[in-house]
Amino acid sequence: MNERQNDTTGRDTAVTVIGLGPMGRAMTRTLLAAGHRVTVWNRTPGRADGVLTDGATLAATPAAAVGASGLVILSLTDYGAMYDILGDAASSLAGRTLVNLSSDTPDRSRRAAAWAADHGAAFLTGGVMVPAPMVGSEAAHVYYSGPAGVMERHRPVLSRIGSPKYLGEDPGLAQMMYQAQLAVFLTTLSGLMHATAMLGTAGMKAAQALPELLSSADSIGAILRSAEEHPGSALDAGKHPGDLSTVTMMGATSDHIVETSASLGLDLALPSAVQAHYRRAIEAGHGGDNWTRIIDSIRAPD
Repeated sequence: MNERQNDTTGRDTAVTVIGLGPMGRAMTRTLLAAGHRVTVWNRTPGRADGVLTDGATLAATPAAAVGASGLVILSLTDYGAMYDILGDAASSLAGRTLVNLSSDTPDRSRRAAAWAADHGAAFLTGGVMVPAPMVGSEAAHVYYSGPAGVMERHRPVLSRIGSPKYLGEDPGLAQMMYQAQLAVFLTTLSGLMHATAMLGTAGMKAAQALPELLSSADSIGAILRSAEEHPGSALDAGKHPGDLSTVTMMGATSDHIVETSASLGLDLALPSAVQAHYRRAIEAGHGGDNWTRIIDSIRAPD
């Protein structure tokens, strides 16, 4: 079946899912529950057992999996795995759409789109922004980039996984947004663990510390949104008004965090990195500006 024969608006649309980790299995079950015919393939066939019980069909080879559907969704460790799996099946790609929901770099996403085009396939990059148990829920959303027409053609099916947020034609853009979101997420997680370790040295259990720390993490968005001028708009305009907080004030706080962490024998990698942002801004003469000024040295490190 080629893509022209694959009616992407019908509930019985055929979809192939390659990669059956927790995310791949969750997507497969969500698509099956929505009435789609789903073919799956995984390097370890045993991982397909549960979704086969739910109604999926196991392909014997990657080529057979690709040939079963016009829409092929990849949920793999990285983009290298795509070439490993589909390299010998490249002749089956013509007329298909590959939707790669694996994590990697924007540049590798762009190269993958060119590779797919060389083999006659359309390509969408995607980033799923919820954990596997939330796939298909109202809270689920997925960033996509690539050809607009391809996105619109497959939007009805891809909407089953989560609300699609289309960012534009650049195949690297969805991956960039995915990595940017994870930069916030992973840094926050590390910050929470560092703070929990700090409090633990004073005898406070994590069960007591984390609820207090999470309330602080939760407030960040509300604080930024309540600003008189949206921080994003101010950044775009190159404005860093220091009427409420300054680089010098925040930098002093970062100094105290580093000093406290050192006295407690904790790892200094995270607080030292934060401290460096403020020190560079102060050294550049921006101590009186808003904390957002630290973006300068992030954009153009020495």
